[in-house]
Amino acid sequence: MSRSKTAILAALALVAGASGTAAAAVPGDAGISAVPCTVAYSVQSQWDGGFTGAVTVTNNSAAKSSWSVGWNYAGNQKVSSFWSAKVTQSGTAVTATNESYNAPLANGGSVSFGFNASYTGTNAIPTTFTLDGVVCNVDDGGGSAPTDPGSPTARVDNPYAGAKVYVNPEWSAKAAAEPGGTRVSNQPTGVWLDRIAAINGVSGGMSLRQHLDAALAQKGTGEEVVQLVVYDLPGRDCAALASNGELGPTEIDKYKTQFIDPIAAILADTKYSSLRIVTTVEIDSLPNLITNTGSRATATANCNTMLANGNYVKGVGYALSKLGAIPNVYNYIDAGHHGWLGWDDNFAPSATLFKQAATSEGATVDDVAGFITNTANYSALKENNYTINDSVGGTSVRQSKWVDWNRYVDEQSYAQAFRNQLVSVGFNSGIGMLIDTSRNGWGGSARPAGPGAQTSVDTYVDGGRYDRRIHVGNWCNQAGAGLGERPTAAPATGIDAYVWMKPPGESDGSSSAIPNDEGKGFDQMCDPTYAGNPRNNNNMSGALPNAPLSGHWFSAQFQQLMANAYPPLS
Repeated sequence: MSRSKTAILAALALVAGASGTAAAAVPGDAGISAVPCTVAYSVQSQWDGGFTGAVTVTNNSAAKSSWSVGWNYAGNQKVSSFWSAKVTQSGTAVTATNESYNAPLANGGSVSFGFNASYTGTNAIPTTFTLDGVVCNVDDGGGSAPTDPGSPTARVDNPYAGAKVYVNPEWSAKAAAEPGGTRVSNQPTGVWLDRIAAINGVSGGMSLRQHLDAALAQKGTGEEVVQLVVYDLPGRDCAALASNGELGPTEIDKYKTQFIDPIAAILADTKYSSLRIVTTVEIDSLPNLITNTGSRATATANCNTMLANGNYVKGVGYALSKLGAIPNVYNYIDAGHHGWLGWDDNFAPSATLFKQAATSEGATVDDVAGFITNTANYSALKENNYTINDSVGGTSVRQSKWVDWNRYVDEQSYAQAFRNQLVSVGFNSGIGMLIDTSRNGWGGSARPAGPGAQTSVDTYVDGGRYDRRIHVGNWCNQAGAGLGERPTAAPATGIDAYVWMKPPGESDGSSSAIPNDEGKGFDQMCDPTYAGNPRNNNNMSGALPNAPLSGHWFSAQFQQLMANAYPPLS
C-alpha cells in the first residue's frame, strides 16, 4: 500500500480583516469578502483500486439545523463505506448528509466525515462542492482542516495528556438517537475488538482500519488518542458465560496468528503513527486466575483449566510483546476492580501474577504503560460519606456486610494503592492507571446526601454509600446505575485518565438465553430473578430485565444511565 496526500485545487487565502477576524479572499476579488462555505477534501491513503477520503466543511453563513454536502467525480470512484455522515451516490454525484449527533452547524462551525471508495484509472479530486445546494470555495488546507495524518507522535508518559480522544461514530450515532442522548454522544468510548471478525468489521460495521482512519479525520493538528479493547483470549472470561468468547481453552496459536498478529500489523502501519493508540489488554482474564481457581468456593472448572494450561498468561504476554513493539501503542492491562481484588488474599498475588504475564512470551515491563480498573463495572469512583478507617461503636467499617473485610471502599483509592503494589513487584515507576467511569456515577434520587445513621456499622455504611448494588460482586446490567465522571486526563495522582472504555448503553449480557453465532452464552447473573452464587454471596443479581446479548444496544439501560448520571447531565 502506498500513502499519498493529494493537494486541494482552487486554493483560498485566509487573511485577517481590520477587525482581527479571518475572512476568505475569493480569487480575483480585490477586497475581502465572506464566502458561504469552505471545503477541505483530502485523500488520506491510497492503494491499488481504492482510497480513504476525508472531508471537512465550514459553514460561513447562517447557523443550520441540518446539512448536506455534495460533489461530483470526474472518474469512476464509488463510495463503499463511510462514517460521521450518511453518504449516498448516484452515478458520479455524491451526497453526504448529517448524522443525528452532528446535525447542528453553527456560523463558523465545521464538521468532518470520512469514507472509503474504489476507483480505477485516475483518482481526480472533485473541483466543485456544495453545502445545501450553495457552491463552496475549496479550502487549500490553510484553515483548520488537516489533510495530512501528521508526523509520528513522540512517546509520552501519559498518552491522554494534551490530547483529544476518539469519538466512535457508531456508538455516537446510537447514543444520539436516544431521547436526550445528544448530551453525551460526543464523548469518547472504547472500540471493542472482541472476536477475529471485528478486525474487518462485523455486520457492516466499521473495521479497525476504518476506525483509525476516522480518528485521523478527527485529529486535526493536535494529538489524538484511540482506545481499543483487545478481548479474545482462548477460554475467555472463565467465570462468566455472557462474555465467553469464540476460542476454546487450547486455541492459543489461533489467538496469536489470527487475532493479535493482524491487529499488530494494522497498528504498525506508518499511516497511523501520529495517533496515540491505547490498548486495554484482555479484561476479566488474569484476575480470574487469582479468585476463581483452586479449592475456593468461587472456583470454576473453566478457570482451573486456564490456570493449568497457562494460556491466559501466554496470551496476555504475547499481546503485550507484539503491540508494545509499536512505538505509538500504549498497553494497559486489566486490573479488575476494588470489589474483586481489594482483599488481602487477592491484592498482592494479583500484582505478582501480572508481572509474570508481562514478562512472558517475549514481553517486558517496558511494554506496559499502565493498568485499567473497573472496566465495564460499576464500582463507585469515590465514596465520600465513609472511609475504610471509620468505625461505629468501636466496630470497623471493614466488618460491615458491604465492605466485608475489604481494604478499599472505592475505585480511586484502590487504583492508587494497586499502582504502588505493581511498582513494588517490578513494574516501571512511571506507570499510570485508568479508571472506567462509564457506569459508576450512582446519581439520581437514591444518591445519599451524607453519612448513614450510626445505629450500627451496617446502617452507617449502607445509608451513606453511593454504590447502590445489592452486592459488590454483581456485575451485569445493574439497576440504578448512572453515567460517571466524564472522560478526563490526569484527574488525580497516579491516574492517567478517567475513561469510558465500556460504551454506555451496550449490554453486559442477555437476561435469558438467546441463540447467537458470537460465542456468547447465558449467564444467570444477568437474570433479574437469579438468587446468586458464592461470587456474590448468594444475593439477587440486581440485573435489569429484557437485556440483549452482551455488546448489543440496550436502550432501557442507556436511559437509566443518563437519568442517574453523576455529575448530573445538564
